[in-house]
Amino acid sequence: MKLLLIGFGVVGQGLAEILQSKAAQLKQAQGLSATIVGVITGSKGSLFHADGLDIAELLAAAEIGSLDAYPERTGLRRGLSASEMIAAGDSDALVEMSPTNLQTAQPALAICHQALDAGLHLVLANKGPVALDYANLRAKALSKGLQLRYEATVMAGTPTMQLAEEALAGCEIRSARGILNGTTNYMLTRMEAGLTYAEALAQAQALGYAETDPSGDVEGWDAAGKVLILANALFGSSLTMADLDVSGITQISAADMAAAKSAGQRYKLIAGASPSGGSVKALRLPLSDPLANVAGAANAITLETDLLGAVTLIGAGAGQLETGSAILSDLLAIQRGAGRI
Repeated sequence: MKLLLIGFGVVGQGLAEILQSKAAQLKQAQGLSATIVGVITGSKGSLFHADGLDIAELLAAAEIGSLDAYPERTGLRRGLSASEMIAAGDSDALVEMSPTNLQTAQPALAICHQALDAGLHLVLANKGPVALDYANLRAKALSKGLQLRYEATVMAGTPTMQLAEEALAGCEIRSARGILNGTTNYMLTRMEAGLTYAEALAQAQALGYAETDPSGDVEGWDAAGKVLILANALFGSSLTMADLDVSGITQISAADMAAAKSAGQRYKLIAGASPSGGSVKALRLPLSDPLANVAGAANAITLETDLLGAVTLIGAGAGQLETGSAILSDLLAIQRGAGRI
């Protein structure tokens, strides 16, 4: 399988490392032989070779900070755009891992449509396209017999979408509610232990959980993007950000945390989706709720079903290898020729 990678930051490099370290195992056990033929980045340059790029040399160049450091090879082309690489016709799947834009999903969305038009399967870690244009992308993939896969967009490597759409395929999912942002969950855990909001945020930033500008996390917008994905994929909704009720954790005080604790409850930022809509809110949960006991930067989701009742999945919601593993699982599903489109 020949891959075009859009983005080669933490996640892209994690995927490359996995493909390198597990190459023999994947080929023997799964029949997957994955070759990276193209890499496009926003700041490090781009590389394309129809016969494949050397992963070790690709990772070494990325560590230096520029794909210009990749050695010259006969047939190597530098500086091509994503459109030019797609048009070259030497790839089977596009893996979109560029930074998420939840306002317009561009430029990734246009590239995704171009890839589908050219007959490429589509794997996304970028939330924007599937959050804002899921129905059109799915319809196009379906019409062309291609797969649209997006496991990495909700809980990184924790198989949320595979659970909901494949393992629970015989069930009616009535709602989904979960902790879908590790930064805020870490902060709330530390605030319950006695830190102020400012102290918890500073600690999260020091550990790399929160950005210098943490607004996307602490105001609920990152989780809101994931609500759109769940609502549109699981319930056939056509929700937009304007349809969601979104708030974050910025107003939660030490007094609020103490009051919840004295009542046998715990604050969590809960992202919820159902056929009737979606929301992101800081809620006080009873300690008997499985979501109340998810600590630190972990993510979790509870799917309410007709046949099994509540099914809760807990796991990592971020990380280099964790997110890379989600992309790998999608590539394996494409290789098997089975799964959702």
